[in-house]
Amino acid sequence: VQLQASGGGLVQAGGSLRLSCAASGRTFISYYMGWFRRPPGKEREFAAAISWSNGNTYYADSVKGRFTISRDNAKNTVYLQMNSLKPEDTAVYYCALKRVSQIYYNIRNPGEYDYWGQGTLVTVSS
Repeated sequence: VQLQASGGGLVQAGGSLRLSCAASGRTFISYYMGWFRRPPGKEREFAAAISWSNGNTYYADSVKGRFTISRDNAKNTVYLQMNSLKPEDTAVYYCALKRVSQIYYNIRNPGEYDYWGQGTLVTVSS
């Protein structure tokens, strides 16, 4: 599986960006697509995830109400619409794919994701 992320850039606080992540290669019956981010000098953290089968979405408290994750099944692409951006949203954003192969799992745990994109830098200026 290959994940290609794009859409990062420089934006002023209060602005918007939309990230895209196109998946190619092997397909799975049940999986999640997630967005994680690594702020400068910090650990990678969960931002949002979506169930590919039913479209249920999940967000970190820090982005809830400002970010929206969505998917396009036909294009095998997941999006992250980021509005009302803040300087603290500055980070390298990664998309990832998690296969559902166990009964219990934590979609907020980056260690449970199987495939990762290359990352795209989002810089929010104050």
